Amino acid sequence: MFDVTSSGKWPTGYLINPNPEPLDPKWLKEFSRIPAAAVSDCLGRNVGGLGLKPFHGNTPMLGNALTVRVRPGDNLMILKAMQMARPGDVLVIDGSGDLTRAVFGGIMRAMALKAGIVGVVINGALRDLDEWLTGELPAYALGGVHRGPSTDGAGEINVAISCAGMLVQPGDLMIGDGDGVVAAARTELPELLKRCHDLLARERATLEGIASGTLDPHRFDAILRAKGCPV
Repeated sequence: MFDVTSSGKWPTGYLINPNPEPLDPKWLKEFSRIPAAAVSDCLGRNVGGLGLKPFHGNTPMLGNALTVRVRPGDNLMILKAMQMARPGDVLVIDGSGDLTRAVFGGIMRAMALKAGIVGVVINGALRDLDEWLTGELPAYALGGVHRGPSTDGAGEINVAISCAGMLVQPGDLMIGDGDGVVAAARTELPELLKRCHDLLARERATLEGIASGTLDPHRFDAILRAKGCPV
């Protein structure tokens, strides 16, 4: 089913692109210390997944995006993507937000762990919820449902997808923790890391000011006056 036709074209509805180059391990080391909320703030505060819930506890997630787009309720191309996955990959799945059928469950979880996959992010549903509670494999999804998937749909691997309102490109850095999931383009990582360090330094200084009682009590009044509000 996945062979390119003699004309050099994929069958209608199917596309499998090669994996991007793995991320340099230095980025994984550097961003392992950066919370998802800080990354989101430094990307403009309007990016990241919306409505994704952690089903694994609070184990953080960090890895290289392997993207999959599937027909709602079908997981055939997810199974193929797991065959292509490399250790350190995060499966990011666009299931069109469908919550009527789970596209990922306990058996696939075992397969993912065996392949060295370090996270699963689903714009849709998963199942076998008790098995995720061990925290071994971070899993974020819109919801859970007992109804299982079909295995005959079309789909695409390693293409740009929308996952819970978040644009994800193959090879993006995926960052997840208790606050949610954010994707960062690899071309932005050097500047993004600097911004994150600056933000975290400012936050530490603010917390120290709160503890010592040295924060300027009039700082918010100044902002309001600058906006024309008489205070």
